[in-house]
Amino acid sequence: MFAESTCHIESYYARQWQGALPERPALAGDCRVDVLVVGAGFSGLHTALRLALAGRRVAVVEASRVAWAASGRNGGQALLGWSCDMPPFEQALGVEGARELWDSMRWAAAEVRELPARHGFDIDYRPGSLWAAVRRSRVGMLEAARDEAAHKWGYDGLRFIPEAEMPEWIGSRRYRAALYDPEAGHLDPLKLALGLAAAIERAGGVIFEQSRVLTYRETPNGYVASTREGTVRAATLVLACNAYIDRLDSELSSRVLPVGTWQVATRRLDPELARSLLPRNSCVIDNQFVPDYFRLSPDRRLLFGGACTYLGGIPKDIGAAIRPSLERAFAQLRGVEFEYAWGGHIDISIRRTPDVGHDRNRYWLQGFSGHGILPTLAAARAVADAILGETRLLSLYERIHNPRFPGGERFAAPLEALGKLWYRLRDVV
Repeated sequence: MFAESTCHIESYYARQWQGALPERPALAGDCRVDVLVVGAGFSGLHTALRLALAGRRVAVVEASRVAWAASGRNGGQALLGWSCDMPPFEQALGVEGARELWDSMRWAAAEVRELPARHGFDIDYRPGSLWAAVRRSRVGMLEAARDEAAHKWGYDGLRFIPEAEMPEWIGSRRYRAALYDPEAGHLDPLKLALGLAAAIERAGGVIFEQSRVLTYRETPNGYVASTREGTVRAATLVLACNAYIDRLDSELSSRVLPVGTWQVATRRLDPELARSLLPRNSCVIDNQFVPDYFRLSPDRRLLFGGACTYLGGIPKDIGAAIRPSLERAFAQLRGVEFEYAWGGHIDISIRRTPDVGHDRNRYWLQGFSGHGILPTLAAARAVADAILGETRLLSLYERIHNPRFPGGERFAAPLEALGKLWYRLRDVV
């Protein structure tokens, strides 16, 4: 079980605040609201904000701090689509249903660009992403994805970048081709989460930190959730705990596995060197099974991540673990100083499909599988709309089957790790 923390980890994002991260009180005594949201990450915050703006009395209860987990320390890439890509959606929903979810993802991409300005905060948003091929055998995957997006999902914005043009986009010989997506982008995830939290409070919602929900129970009038120092009574419960669902709900926790992942931020780079790495300042993720991902920060650091472990641990020396991958991508950065190195846990589902649904006024959002900035927003819209009476989008998510991990709590992680070893070996180039 993960322990709560009184402060954010020493990530590049948190250090920018120089100890001035806002703090919120712990829950004490009894609280009665229309909707209780458990978890102050992206999925919970987006859901709470939409409901508060619609006039619902909303409380968000967080075990640690707002965006303490993956939402405040991820790679910052706002990419259209899901970790599983589109085939599982088409299989479960047919082309029309899958296209509805794809359209909701495009809505999320536009919303994440526009929402901060509406609510008066900044997220350092920069447009454009590249999905890059390392191996020539996977260049065709990019072209197929572009054609499918245009012909099946109605999205003709993807641009194929051939190898001859790659130096205009990435200053590395490692990448053979890429797809450029102008509707995707990159941002500061902690600024996004903190901006959402402040917007919730301005809309009348309340947020309690350092208030782990220990148990909840259903009552004739809704749900009662208990922390060490207080209780919340609500007609509707939203569980947005993701990798940190722990033992609060055994049914939900059996369908996700916490996976450790980590990244680094270099020292500030010389302006010319920074421009040479990513001349058009797009973020990049490759199409290996275990992908590398990287982008430039506004102050010219390279933020680089990629490795993960299905056994949940984080290396003691994250920089040493990341350095071979970074220097393989950018030989010109050999020996570069890392000023920040941090890790955390994401929640993966067995098929990498989002697990979003409801049962008797109990809603949940999880299983975003390392691809969460836009998918959490799209799913929060579906859940909030359903609570407000419009169930169409949520009904599509509920037709996607997310089975339990085999082996139970004790054996799920080792079995998953063994199952992925073959794919990791295939990534070796």
